[in-house]
Amino acid sequence: MAAAARGYSGVWRRAWQRAVACNARGGAVLAGKSGLAPWVPVVGLEIHAQISSNSKLFSGSQVQFAAPPNSLVSFFDASLPGTLPVLNRRCVEAAVMTGLALNCSINKKSLFDRKHYFYADLPAGYQITQQRVPIAVNGSLSYSLCIDNKMSQMVTKTVRIKQIQLEQDSGKSLHDDTRSQTLVDLNRAGVGLMEVVMEPDMCCGEEAAAAVRELQLILQTLGSSQAVMADYEIERQIEELENGGTILNETRAFDSKLGCTVPMRDKEGKQDYRFMPEPNLPPLILYDAKSLPANMNHQQVVNIDWIHERLPDLPSVKRAKLVEQYGILPEHSFTLLNEDGLTEFFENVVKQTQMKPKKVIGWILNDLLSYLKQHSLTVEESPVSSVLLADLLNLLEKKEISSTAAKQVLAELWKGEGKTPLEIVKEKKLELIQDQKELEQICQAVIDGQENEVMAIKAGNRKVLNKLIGLVQRETQGRSNPVLVKQLLEKKLSE
Repeated sequence: MAAAARGYSGVWRRAWQRAVACNARGGAVLAGKSGLAPWVPVVGLEIHAQISSNSKLFSGSQVQFAAPPNSLVSFFDASLPGTLPVLNRRCVEAAVMTGLALNCSINKKSLFDRKHYFYADLPAGYQITQQRVPIAVNGSLSYSLCIDNKMSQMVTKTVRIKQIQLEQDSGKSLHDDTRSQTLVDLNRAGVGLMEVVMEPDMCCGEEAAAAVRELQLILQTLGSSQAVMADYEIERQIEELENGGTILNETRAFDSKLGCTVPMRDKEGKQDYRFMPEPNLPPLILYDAKSLPANMNHQQVVNIDWIHERLPDLPSVKRAKLVEQYGILPEHSFTLLNEDGLTEFFENVVKQTQMKPKKVIGWILNDLLSYLKQHSLTVEESPVSSVLLADLLNLLEKKEISSTAAKQVLAELWKGEGKTPLEIVKEKKLELIQDQKELEQICQAVIDGQENEVMAIKAGNRKVLNKLIGLVQRETQGRSNPVLVKQLLEKKLSE
């Protein structure tokens, strides 16, 4: 079942969910019909990640999103007679890198196969893939999952990776229903894909989404794929079964406009792909430091150990370093990494402010991120730069403004009018009141007007004091220091 849009840039074109609704024993049952247990999905994923490379897997044609139709098609892509495949080194290295990051065993000898099937956008009538001996096998992916959507309660789970294989993409069929015709664009034909096959170790959509998100972060960290993806399917299957229907064995694609999956190809009948060895490609031979011949030209081979030594820090390592270096909570490290560019934004603010990282993270996650979500903006599109936020937090840390005033300044900064935090503070007269006598008079006025609250505080209900602090803040329009206000109120109430 497809869970990603076909034809999208940097795509996860098909995250096929072999999701079967079943009970605890694995047998399919109907939920809510006769008091039986609810549907429990069993999820395995086949994820096709487009490799980030300048050219296609077996030809020199450029890879570019949104190019004019059929403008990036070589003779080999169009399957003209006499053309031969030439393997792209970059795609091989990307697959090895991904395999190592997913704890796979890298096969030093892997094979290419032809997978035959007819489709209008597959001009050769077959796809070159790795059915028998793929480039990487027997890996694992660890991912973290929130319990009851609570970031403070997380559990780590692992899904097995059966294999990673290289294969070429097909073209794109454009269906024109009004004219009853189909047009074919072969720009995508031959683009390099990595198929990551996960075993059916997951039992809900949340687990699948968490695993896919972790894989996405890994691929983006490695640079082996842009890994833009979408996910959907389990609810459709449950609804189908509960309405008395059956789940067909079919390939489905995610339609981003409709927000659901749509059928592509029927797989109910037994498929005979007539797999055969690819006669035009020799076995793919990889080396490590031990097996690399001394007289071999290093530029013409792929060295597994060389790639392994240059792997960047993976998301799990980055999270651990964030927690250790800045003293933030583990759940905060997940949020920082899950939002593109947010880790860099946070670290830039920390470098430029006197405020402790534990306090900075609150402003980043509770205030800045909520603004971004509310306006559907990415971190890169934020009108509040890390420099501006750091300047604002410095004013707060120096006790030149209150936290209430700081939030007002942030709201003004969000308008993107080019003003600095200090300019906004002066323009709006948001500086903290420095005259203690003036503040004492305001506190006394609040006390005089709240007899019931004063009596409650003197009777031992100290929580009511917060109300008086809030009233002073209101009178000063957020220009009073809450700590100082509390001290003044406590002094006056004890007199």
